[in-house]
Amino acid sequence: MRYFIICLLIISGGILSAKGVKLPQTAEQFFKDGYCQQETALTAQSDARSVRAFVDKKWHNYPLVRFPKAFMDWNIERRLGYLDTIRKLMKGESEQGPELAGPHNGMVATYGWAGQKSQFMLNNAVKGMGFLPKATKIDSIIAMLKRTQDSPMTAKLDILEGMYKDAENLFDMDRQVSLELYAEPKFLTQSYTNQMLNPVSTIVFLDIPSYKLKTIARLLDPKDPNLSDYEKQVVDYINLIHSYFHGKFDKDFIAVIYYVCEIYDNSPGRMDARGLMIVP
Repeated sequence: MRYFIICLLIISGGILSAKGVKLPQTAEQFFKDGYCQQETALTAQSDARSVRAFVDKKWHNYPLVRFPKAFMDWNIERRLGYLDTIRKLMKGESEQGPELAGPHNGMVATYGWAGQKSQFMLNNAVKGMGFLPKATKIDSIIAMLKRTQDSPMTAKLDILEGMYKDAENLFDMDRQVSLELYAEPKFLTQSYTNQMLNPVSTIVFLDIPSYKLKTIARLLDPKDPNLSDYEKQVVDYINLIHSYFHGKFDKDFIAVIYYVCEIYDNSPGRMDARGLMIVP
């Protein structure tokens, strides 16, 4: 009987969970036909109140939470400060470049796959983070970014400043986005493989104040022919906003949406912080 059950679970070299989720077992299985499909999380729409993910061998609905005012005040102030620093650098008014600390660089902890003959499944990596436009805004923002992508950097900085100052109107307040820049069929990063198997991801921002986000990560491959129209827009936007500042790339990268389920204040030295949950 045990042998029969095991045979039923083994499908094309992958293992099916009790709920029918196929989990890769070898490096080659993370990409098929040149693209990947994450089976452990579903895309939540712009107005969704929860995200569905397969964690600990079960499907769960995780309620989403909105960024509190303190988080947004810190995030936007620091981003505007980045832009001002770059302006001064370009004008020769300062030799100081942008700090690495702050809301752009999130340290992402993941767990799930021990690659490269490692003894450990736990991983941490620094990822560039940003906001995702609301579904009602994303088309117009993509069009605006494409229309101005060859503009001088000074003009682009003004456009980004305007977006940050209108953040609560333009962006969904319960998610962050990033890119998986290096994973491909011939090279797998541990962040990618961990999130493909286990979408639970924790993001910490190095700064004072400091915040921690506990999230569900949803990976979207631009080569996946099964993406919905909304998913295509998301992939397009995240790649576009990345190249808008860093310059054009010869390919689109895998997009990652981090759906925020819990928020913590990690600031040191305060009795109401020190890693305490502040939302919900």
